[in-house]
Amino acid sequence: MRIAVNTRFLLKNKLEGIGWFTYETVKRLVENHPEHEFYFFFDRPFEEEFIFGKNVHPIVLFPPARHPVLYFIWFEYSVANALKVYKIDVFLSPDNFLTLRTKVPTVLVTHDIAHLHFPEQVNFFDRKYYQFFIPKFHKKATRIVTVSNYTKQDIVKNYGIEPKRIDVACNGCRDIFKPLNESERIEIRNKYSENQEYFFYVGAIQPRKNVHRLIEAFDLFKSQTNAPQKLLLGGRFAWKTGEVKTAFDNSSHQEDIVFLGYLSEDELWRIMASAFAFVYVSLFEGFGIPLLEAMNCDIPLITSDKSSLPEVAGNAGILVNPYDLNSIAMAMRQLLEDSHLYNQMIENGKQQRDQFSWDFAAEILYKNIEMAASTL
Repeated sequence: MRIAVNTRFLLKNKLEGIGWFTYETVKRLVENHPEHEFYFFFDRPFEEEFIFGKNVHPIVLFPPARHPVLYFIWFEYSVANALKVYKIDVFLSPDNFLTLRTKVPTVLVTHDIAHLHFPEQVNFFDRKYYQFFIPKFHKKATRIVTVSNYTKQDIVKNYGIEPKRIDVACNGCRDIFKPLNESERIEIRNKYSENQEYFFYVGAIQPRKNVHRLIEAFDLFKSQTNAPQKLLLGGRFAWKTGEVKTAFDNSSHQEDIVFLGYLSEDELWRIMASAFAFVYVSLFEGFGIPLLEAMNCDIPLITSDKSSLPEVAGNAGILVNPYDLNSIAMAMRQLLEDSHLYNQMIENGKQQRDQFSWDFAAEILYKNIEMAASTL
């Protein structure tokens, strides 16, 4: 079978949620199924590390697709044409988009449909593209795979897709995420937090991630407790970050808030595994991989009670109302003041994390590829 894969999010040193999903699942598909030929469609020059086997044929299709007009050209012309030229049997697209101009059976992976819930947080041109094309993509797809049951139900409810056309393949966690011993944790704290314990957040700095309220809640926590903990924030600044700057400027504890920027994989693991707790109070997530990374590092969680996050966190964290500063600050205080609860969250995380694996996700993808191929 000839399987084409949209690999435009495989970008060296820039892998985030969708990129990691693509990397981990597609690598396993290639290695587990040498009997098939895989055609990787990149939208720019690729790195050899992303060519996972001799059965992979990398193809660069013009133009680089990072704007709605370029999305349209790349998917509806470049990809559609390449599917014909290379006589593809099934097209796997793991980044929410596909091409409408093909008869090739397609497996679409949808991570979320956040643009429906927070349209004001998407720029005008992207929003118009999503509103017009995303419903069409879901109706066009032969099979749909989501990363959480929440996203599956969201698609069924909003786009009228039959549930039987959708399978769930949750994210997994990279093997690098594991606990550190105390001497290693002290070394990281010396480097990043003046040898103080810290709450940690990682993710894009943008409105939906609710970082401004996290800063405000941390300020409230510090005022209530005078505790030594700091707040470390990892991730790139995305868009509309004025609220984050305002929250920081207004904070009475600026010296205890550290912006780390984009972190390499090794830095991220070590900082995560040395945290007092991981705080992820996003307003909306299709999954929330960092929660799983924290669980694999034996770090307790504070997370939002919205969207898919309770599904991922299970009993491994304290659920809070992400709009309520008191709720977030109170959770910080609970972990600080209740050592039994703190340790119980860690133990619960060891059980919860076993429900998620990249191997399982890859198996679900392959099952759906086979189901799509059977429609030929």
